[in-house]
Amino acid sequence: MNKYKVLETPAFLLQAKPWSETSCIATVFSREYGLVAGIAKGAKRPYSVMRPILSHFQPLLISWSGKAEVKTITQADFDGFLAIPSKILMSGWYMNELLLRGLPKEDPHPIIFDEYTYALESLCAGIDERSVLRRFEWYLLKELGYGDSEVVPDFHDLSSELALRQHLRTKIETYIFQYELNTRKVVQSIR
Repeated sequence: MNKYKVLETPAFLLQAKPWSETSCIATVFSREYGLVAGIAKGAKRPYSVMRPILSHFQPLLISWSGKAEVKTITQADFDGFLAIPSKILMSGWYMNELLLRGLPKEDPHPIIFDEYTYALESLCAGIDERSVLRRFEWYLLKELGYGDSEVVPDFHDLSSELALRQHLRTKIETYIFQYELNTRKVVQSIR
């Protein structure tokens, strides 16, 4: 794998921050390269070919070049379409925050990428977000080496969801984060 020039790799945008009047620094999660930060020049222009890089929760094909920590994103195209209902956006932001804070840069995690894709597709299909999020959290912890050696839980059994959620959240806070997640603060302030 050539890390210095990557062409059309499957990825999702996790975060975009303004960099200049027309550009942004995008952090993408790619199946083969993990978390990658890159400058998307001109992405904020209305008719830019880089405009797809600003699409959260959409499957993308991303190309970039560069050896530095922050790459230059050279191309961004859609790789399908997910009809994201507005009611699941907080779940999507929560998963993005887990990935941004939990994964090391440029370390591939294809199983986590596949689980993220599955979670987004499941949320779009109307599957209960509690089941989807517990599954995502469980596989994230397992792949990062903090999972249980126990049998995979029944994520669709909502009668045991509260206990599973508390168990997973304790592990997430203990092993991955030492402070409260921003998405939790936002949800609590809305309530």
